[in-house]
Amino acid sequence: MKVTEDVPRQIRPGEELDIAKLTGYLETQFGPGAVTVAQFPGGHSNLTYLVAHGGTEYVLRRPPFGSKVKSAHDMGREHTVLSKLSAVYPRAPRPFAYEPTGEVLGAPFYLMERRRGVILRKELPDGLAGDRGKLRRVCELLIEALVDLHAVDYAGAGLGDFGKPVGYIERQVTGWAKRYADAQTDDIPALNEAAAWLAAHMPTDGAPSLIHNDYKFDNVIFDPSLDRISGVLDWEMATLGDPMMDLGTTLSYWAQASDPPTYDQPFGPTATPGMLTRAELASHYFERSGRPPADMMFYYVFGLIKTAVVLQQIYYRWKKGLTADPRFGALIMGVQMLSERGRAAIERGSI
Repeated sequence: MKVTEDVPRQIRPGEELDIAKLTGYLETQFGPGAVTVAQFPGGHSNLTYLVAHGGTEYVLRRPPFGSKVKSAHDMGREHTVLSKLSAVYPRAPRPFAYEPTGEVLGAPFYLMERRRGVILRKELPDGLAGDRGKLRRVCELLIEALVDLHAVDYAGAGLGDFGKPVGYIERQVTGWAKRYADAQTDDIPALNEAAAWLAAHMPTDGAPSLIHNDYKFDNVIFDPSLDRISGVLDWEMATLGDPMMDLGTTLSYWAQASDPPTYDQPFGPTATPGMLTRAELASHYFERSGRPPADMMFYYVFGLIKTAVVLQQIYYRWKKGLTADPRFGALIMGVQMLSERGRAAIERGSI
């Protein structure tokens, strides 16, 4: 099986960094050295670059250009959680520096260690698509790393004040409805209907844990052997809350072979024959974690609508001319598709 590590590419137009100012900052932090910068191609939110300084490689994270949603791109929050979590959850990369003022690159950013490995995107490595045993195992590994995160003693790690778990579900439902209203550009009845259903069917909060809130294949790094996950990335939405909300978000990213063709694997190769279904993922989570099984309908529909609103916020930036990234112009179709999936799940009564 041929497996290729995830590598950076040429920087997208309009997302270049001021190399001179960055070099001055790096010399202040780490000493003299030549600087080169490339950009990792994935992701639609915070921007990720590979920075080589002297003989050391760092990953730099900064907010997207043109974004006005400060709470969604809080570099200090990411830096804080990684600073504490990397000591107790080995898959979390270690951060090295945080620049909060925006005076260097026009926005706050932080630097963390580079974790090398494979990120499973739409195209699977050669040979993996036909290896059903391996496909099942990468799905199990994904869920097991999430189980391990939810088992972290967050208070002992110094993250006891990292969120407000009491009333978390209600704040999420009302908060994402407001975010949609603030960024709405089109009339999408399915989204409004699903949001109303969520508001009418909120469960009580479960025992809290540290949750990632954006956990999916393209936010984890596999070792080239595909036998373990060596890194978990993109902690911008991490907080304390009900872990079922985290699992529901993961399920919302998960297309499966039985889905209509219009639900075309937007977040990875999850519909490949041999991958676990959403129900099987949930079952493995409960078996591995020892938590009592829960009805995942609410959490799954919430994940779909939350992700639809995230895409809507990005599309809004493009629509208003705040970003020129051509990828963003088609995201309104993703908003519509996810909303329809939420309405369809409610109608059939299952994930």
